Amino acid sequence: MSSSIQPVQNNNTVKTSIFYMNDFHAKLPNLERLYTASKVFDSFETSADKLKLSAGDDGIGEDPVLINAVSKILGMIGITKRQNGNHEFDVSPRSHAEIAKNAKYQELGAVNIHVKENSPLNGIMASSAIEEHNGNKYGIIGIGPSDMFSRLKDGKSKGDLHVDDFDNTVLNLQKEVDKLKSSGVNKVILLSHSGYVNDVKIAKQTRGIDVIIGGHSHDLIKDIKTGKNLFYNLDNEPVVITQAGKDGEYFGILNLEFDDKGLIKSVQNNVIPTSAFNRTIPAKYAVENIIGKPEHVGVINSVPPTPNNRLIENNPHGNFMVDAMRKELGVDVALLNSANIRGYFEKGNVDTRKVSEISPFKNKLVVAKISEKELVDAIKLGGRSFVHPDYKPGIVMVSGLQYTMNDKGELLKLSYVEDSGKVTPIDINNPDPNKLIRVAMDDFYATGGDGFHMLNKKHNAEAVYDFDKDKLACDYIKRLNAPIDIIDDKRIQIVKA
Repeated sequence: MSSSIQPVQNNNTVKTSIFYMNDFHAKLPNLERLYTASKVFDSFETSADKLKLSAGDDGIGEDPVLINAVSKILGMIGITKRQNGNHEFDVSPRSHAEIAKNAKYQELGAVNIHVKENSPLNGIMASSAIEEHNGNKYGIIGIGPSDMFSRLKDGKSKGDLHVDDFDNTVLNLQKEVDKLKSSGVNKVILLSHSGYVNDVKIAKQTRGIDVIIGGHSHDLIKDIKTGKNLFYNLDNEPVVITQAGKDGEYFGILNLEFDDKGLIKSVQNNVIPTSAFNRTIPAKYAVENIIGKPEHVGVINSVPPTPNNRLIENNPHGNFMVDAMRKELGVDVALLNSANIRGYFEKGNVDTRKVSEISPFKNKLVVAKISEKELVDAIKLGGRSFVHPDYKPGIVMVSGLQYTMNDKGELLKLSYVEDSGKVTPIDINNPDPNKLIRVAMDDFYATGGDGFHMLNKKHNAEAVYDFDKDKLACDYIKRLNAPIDIIDDKRIQIVKA
């Protein structure tokens, strides 16, 4: 650990230990491991105040049964406050509200996420809360992502919410901090699902916040380093930022000492892999009691490595999923957002739960006709991910196509690929606006999500199915009825500019 914070010089200090999590994305096995880790944390003999907090995106997707299971485990872990991330709003407002009312934790986010009066979500979120441990008061505030709407598809929660832009978020956040300070709270923790870059701005542009536990940008922030996650606010007081990556691969324990004025005098940040802990019977039973036992669907014989960055690389695991969409629905081309793939296949037996973890959103699948020009425009839009700071929206994964793009996001070549192996080039500079192609995609793309307005075809689709790509992948595996090799066929090639 490196830090310029000075050691404690007196005995009037408060020791605090924060068990924190973010962006688990409904990875149930890792949540089960986190439950085991939380029991170890509980067993630590220490005089420190212990808090358990989440910066959001604990769940993902539209399946209320899955989200209910996530909520159940958060309660078992002992999370007391959770900032709502964007994926908390994947599920319908009514389901979200019902799950929140039965949760053991309090949801935050009302600082910058505003709910319509007639929404089931009205009153679910607080702007802040105070926790008292051993006579010490902690103010806990939450903010959601200002880019929320770019991560939600039309309908569902999107129509029930208004989210402040970043500048107004900072203004309202400071008011909430000031309110806590005026009530006598001098230790303030922000649960921010706003991303690392914004968290740094908040640390420097505000007063009174001591700790920012972040999420959304999936940064893995270890230790304490000045200029990386130790900054100084407008009053030249220290602010610590931390975040534990994505998909429940890590969690954190942040140990602090505060002086009698509530200023951080020492800090230690431990970021720990969940793989270091076993899945125990209580958590596994709780999950299966809600979502049921998984069904065996087949065997994976071999797998290639997973990409380092799934948003901007060819992904054979995702290619298998999009192939299942095309072949099971009998279309010419299938398209899938690379951000939709949240896991990978492993060698050995595969079951329905494992497939669902690879793509957990529970969207509806759509078959619609798009023009060749719209197809090219969509793939070019995905190329913008290379020049965006957080690689959003992610490149377009394809089946029935292959393409080459440079690492500046410029599309160089695109071709149709038939099952026979025949390759037909597409003129990417003059694509045919009159040539229509039957395409399978999910309703995130088919409602123009993430700026893909050229794919907004759900309103006049040929078919809308009440299931997602995980079902098709399971059906595809069963139909193949043989050990499967997940192959990297290089259908997307990224070359140096």
